[in-house]
Amino acid sequence: MLSPGIHRIPGLRGLLGAELEFCSGPFAPRRAQAVLGWGRRRSTRRSRAFARRHGLPFVGLEDGFLRSVGLGRDDPPLSVVLDDEGIYYDARQPSRLDRLLGEELDEARIRRAAALAAAWREQRVSKYNYQRDTDAGELPPRFVLVADQTRGDASVAGGLADQASFARMLRAALDENPACTVLVKTHPDVFAGKARGWIDTAQAACDPRVRVLARDVHPATLLARAAAVYVVTSQLGFEALLHGVPVRTFGMPFYAGRGLSRDELPAPAWRRPVTLEQLVHAALIAYPRYRDPESGEACEAETVLAHLGLQRRQRARFAPQAYATGFSPWKRPLVRRFVQGSRVHFVRRAEAAPSGTPLLVWGGAPAPGAAREVVRLEDGFLRSVGLGADLVAPLSWVMDRRGIYYDASCPSDLEVLLQQQEFDAALLARAAVLRQRIVAGRLSKYNLGGGRWQRPAGATQVVLVPGQVETDAAIVLGAPGIRSNLELLRAVRAERPDAYLVYKPHPDVVAGLRRGGAPAPEFARLCDRIVTDCAIEELFDAVDEVHVLSSLTGFEALLRERPVVCHGQPFYAGWGLTKDRLPIARRARRLELDELVAGVLLLYPTYVSRRSGRFTTAERALDELVAWRDGTRGSVSRPLRTVLRLRAWWLGL
Repeated sequence: MLSPGIHRIPGLRGLLGAELEFCSGPFAPRRAQAVLGWGRRRSTRRSRAFARRHGLPFVGLEDGFLRSVGLGRDDPPLSVVLDDEGIYYDARQPSRLDRLLGEELDEARIRRAAALAAAWREQRVSKYNYQRDTDAGELPPRFVLVADQTRGDASVAGGLADQASFARMLRAALDENPACTVLVKTHPDVFAGKARGWIDTAQAACDPRVRVLARDVHPATLLARAAAVYVVTSQLGFEALLHGVPVRTFGMPFYAGRGLSRDELPAPAWRRPVTLEQLVHAALIAYPRYRDPESGEACEAETVLAHLGLQRRQRARFAPQAYATGFSPWKRPLVRRFVQGSRVHFVRRAEAAPSGTPLLVWGGAPAPGAAREVVRLEDGFLRSVGLGADLVAPLSWVMDRRGIYYDASCPSDLEVLLQQQEFDAALLARAAVLRQRIVAGRLSKYNLGGGRWQRPAGATQVVLVPGQVETDAAIVLGAPGIRSNLELLRAVRAERPDAYLVYKPHPDVVAGLRRGGAPAPEFARLCDRIVTDCAIEELFDAVDEVHVLSSLTGFEALLRERPVVCHGQPFYAGWGLTKDRLPIARRARRLELDELVAGVLLLYPTYVSRRSGRFTTAERALDELVAWRDGTRGSVSRPLRTVLRLRAWWLGL
């Protein structure tokens, strides 16, 4: 390639499945098999001449139709198209897409194309996916949608169109729909200030039936309500076909002349009518190449579509402007990461946030005095390799608008979810596989410890008692009776006088980061063994029962189908899966184990990939945890911890 811009595109090697070499001189590298250039832009003239001079094919590169979250200059593509015959938006000559559209599809490919189109509608995706939906109440009761484009867009000239085409389009939309508002949607790059449009929106808005969208909104809501869509060559016309909306074209985009739209211009001789499934298969499956956003490897369209659908859902959870208070400097970048899609403003006092806006706080922090919605953030249950107190960044957080999962004094979002959620067969199957993978992979919240522990010979009953940080909110809010590790150990010894008791202090206490309560000799008198340097999952294999206050260890023991006795009121108690010393009357539903797993690990937390920085699924987070654990010990030395804290403080500023 001769373009340094193309050479700098992140992940391009994964998209192309080939080695790339930037050539700045007059000679082609010996291994060169083709010359790559960006579509039909004028800037490719030099590359085309270079290819002819060296007898190499020229291959046009362009963004795919399912591209990314953000705009081109802000976000690398997750799909591209390669074309050695033409390029899809140039109707002056056939492209590889035209050839693919001439192929007959068997039943399997027809079904796949139909499923992909349905998934497109269900996931509400588009080429770009950073915009928010507009409220239906903001839209006219009946309207047709007119799509503007950016000046300089090669698809306009390539689609046999010009300035007059946009004027004819707007006039036709008004004349052909006398009972409708004509809603003009400008291109996202115009809203971003990166380009100019073809339609003079100020002049167009002088017509009382024309309304120009005042902000950049996602196409899915518009297409779900539009009576028809008018385009010159915009991809919005293709997306309208996927949504089953009538399309009128005034140029010759790749989907025109196929019998699926009403076209102003005659179709080129090589274009023939096709079915929607043929168009979808060619344009979204056969023509583009896709890159997995997390592994960087080649993948299928369905993977990228599901990823972008997840980004859209997660980014829409909070208002565009979010406010947060009480976060330490090192947590502030993490808040932005888990609330991406909203601009987060950190305020010192809750009163500084505008009234009526939700306020983000950490964990069980006291609610602000003013009546407002509070969203509590906390570590998730599959967190990291290493401790949060060691400033190890998390893979998962939970976000709760009602309370927080470890506060048993009031319902949380998790409790309501577990009380009310209908768990279908697909979700339960997914939960079962996830649980089996956690057990087989020997994973836990922090994934610490490398030592091994053997069950003592001759012990008839071995009971594990995990310690907690006694000042932790999970004890303050989730243990209304016993409040200390020593009291818990006394209670377990009283209940199981002949058992072999194993006490495991909390990792933060072992690391010297938090206080552990009574002196160690006090614990030694009540238990048979204190275990520190051993992964918790090693102990599950060797014990018969687990007694907890409100420790997450109880939930992890349930995943291994170990009996669990709760002396406090953790989130997993009260559902018929544990023996509860302090029952919670409002938790009346009986759950199966995989229903609990589905709620706790699949539906409640938010996962963010370490690799891509984007929202991810529990399954992909599990993959990353395994790779992370296998590549690091997960511990941090005290000098390094001090450096990390200073760095976190600086980044927070």
